[in-house]
Amino acid sequence: IILQVVYNANKFSSLVAEKRKCQNWLDYYQIKYSRNPSTKPTTKTGFLGICGERVDAIDHYTSEIARISGEISTEREKVVSNRDAIMPAAFVSFKTRWAAATCAQTQQSRNPTQWLTEWAPEPRDVYWDNLAIPYVSLAIRRLVIGVAFFFLTFFFMIPILFVQSLANIEGIEKAVPFLKPIIEMKVIKSVIQGFLPGLALKLFLIFLPSILMIMSKFEGFISLSTLERRSATRYYIFQFINVFLGSIITGTAFQQLDNFIHQSATEIPKTVGVSIPMKATFFITYIMVDGWAGVAGEILRLKPLVIYHLKNWFLVKTEKDREEAMDPGTIGFNTGEPQIQLYFLLGLVYAVVSPILLPFIILFFALAFVVYRHQIINVYNQEYESGAAFWPDVHGRIVGALVVSQLLLMGLMSTKEAAQSTPLLITLPVLTLWFHRFCKGRYEPAFVKYPLQEAMRKDTLERAKEPNLNLKSFLHSAYVHPAFKEADNEGDDSDEDLVSTKRHQSKHSSKHSFSSLPEDPERSLL
Repeated sequence: IILQVVYNANKFSSLVAEKRKCQNWLDYYQIKYSRNPSTKPTTKTGFLGICGERVDAIDHYTSEIARISGEISTEREKVVSNRDAIMPAAFVSFKTRWAAATCAQTQQSRNPTQWLTEWAPEPRDVYWDNLAIPYVSLAIRRLVIGVAFFFLTFFFMIPILFVQSLANIEGIEKAVPFLKPIIEMKVIKSVIQGFLPGLALKLFLIFLPSILMIMSKFEGFISLSTLERRSATRYYIFQFINVFLGSIITGTAFQQLDNFIHQSATEIPKTVGVSIPMKATFFITYIMVDGWAGVAGEILRLKPLVIYHLKNWFLVKTEKDREEAMDPGTIGFNTGEPQIQLYFLLGLVYAVVSPILLPFIILFFALAFVVYRHQIINVYNQEYESGAAFWPDVHGRIVGALVVSQLLLMGLMSTKEAAQSTPLLITLPVLTLWFHRFCKGRYEPAFVKYPLQEAMRKDTLERAKEPNLNLKSFLHSAYVHPAFKEADNEGDDSDEDLVSTKRHQSKHSSKHSFSSLPEDPERSLL
């Protein structure tokens, strides 16, 4: 057994990052001076180098690095020796898969609040910034974020209402009658009714994933994969309520507000049923503007190209900066996966109601398959291995989309002559939910637990094939904080292949011990 105690090393990590930044500036000015020895580079010591006393740049950053190095040594000694810096959590690595599975999946103490164990994320997947969050504060943080997400979701309906009103030419003419001659122009009218609503909605949503990721980090989750799964779930819920339901219900209610307010409760399903086919044109436009254009933008990578050139002009100082600016990053499951599932929901809902929408959906999925397959294989980096942890969430959202499509079909049928068949349709969501419960109970444990039989089989097979295999050296440093590794291996890039130094970290603290799952999800030795 190898034990890695969790330290509160956030301040130490920030000092290492500050030293790295100063070292980068020092390299830049040294290169600049080597190209023009007749002129020594200078810099100002104030904010962003635009104010303060002008000094010799090389001497300034050399002294800064020396000062920060001293602070790093002091802080490291403080972290290692101070008991308050030791968090009540640890990474525990085992020699065999069987031992790791047994420890991770059993209760260790009679007291259910002590010696809690769970599978640890693999080393690249750990989010170190959240390691110092006290366990007792996690419930409060998640409650706060839950309330904040509720208000973010439902108050966002205000700009959605405005977007939907843009598709109503008559409403705009009533609000601003002096613009009627301009609005009635054929080109302007087609733009307002066709592309403007979908484009405006896309602009509103462009900053949403970053906000949701910040909220997930505040909750204190311990791995990048968990952060992305939580952000993906919230992003899908947000789009379901605001883009889908908001466009169907509020858009139609906006057009029929007087009738909607004065009608009885039994008539509301009819109003919703009528609204579904009425918004098919809007969703066709949305698929073209957001889906088709998004896939084209993905293969062209115009946004990363623009960002790279902006960084190259204003931020790149050394070759290391240029390599970081050119890094393609990861595919971003927290945004791409819920977006694709929204189109899947639209396809299920409109397959019966307005089948004319299906060719647009099918073409989107065909393009997305070709493009994203190419991007995953040839462009993006794999940041971590989560062992297919996304699939249970994806399956749940697919079943949810199927239930929603069945309920909306019932609402639509109640407005037609076949209203008597509506009670018979109740069996569809009931059977679908039963199927989901069956799949959840039958197959979900395979994604969250590791069978002891499989662990024993692989341990036996490994001992027979590789009797001299020794992972102790790797396990000894696998869960050391990256800041400690960087401080120990300055100027040595030999460990970069083992542990990524870009996007590290997450983990909640408490009396948690973590049986670790390594980079290969089947090797439960860590």
